[in-house]
Amino acid sequence: MTRETFDEQLKALEQSILDMGRLVDAAIDLSVDALAKRDIDLSGRVIRDDEIINQAQQDIEERCLVLIATQQPLASDLRVIFAIAHIATELERMADHAKGIGQIGVMMGPREPLKPLVDIPRMASKARWLLEKELEAFVNRDVELARSLGAEDDEVDRLYDQVFRELLVFMMDDPRTITRATYLLWVAHNLERIADRATNIGERVVFLVRGEVEEHNV
Repeated sequence: MTRETFDEQLKALEQSILDMGRLVDAAIDLSVDALAKRDIDLSGRVIRDDEIINQAQQDIEERCLVLIATQQPLASDLRVIFAIAHIATELERMADHAKGIGQIGVMMGPREPLKPLVDIPRMASKARWLLEKELEAFVNRDVELARSLGAEDDEVDRLYDQVFRELLVFMMDDPRTITRATYLLWVAHNLERIADRATNIGERVVFLVRGEVEEHNV
């Protein structure tokens, strides 16, 4: 394989990451939209479509392994390949959290949520924005952007804490609300974890470019 062909395959892998990222973004959006609309069929679609994302991750990982096994990549190439495999894993796990929200939507059924969904859609919007910007940082090898996004994750954490406190008050005031409150807590927790995994992508960008290990979730 010529260097030009190898570079083309690396570029194709990067494009596959972006394609997978779009699938994950759609899953997050649909999972929360289904919850807000109490649309069980839409929640079921999120659950079913998770298999497509799982397959995408497996395909990317296999292509990475083939390049390593057959092309004797340089150290700089290995960093790119490992970054791609790592990001694909993070995306697959983010999709699992979206699937978890879909499963909660099915369990809740057509019932009204315990409280209006205000902070949860905000969490979803911020998590999706973080995912978009972290993938942008990866494509552009933008270390400063990747580092700056760690602070943006704090907003998702604050929203999660707010949801947690509000639901805790509901449960303390009326134990009969515990099950319904727990559903929303699970949703908020899944979104908080999605945002955390987005910042993990930023950590990988820094390692790819600088060879430095950093933690952006502090």
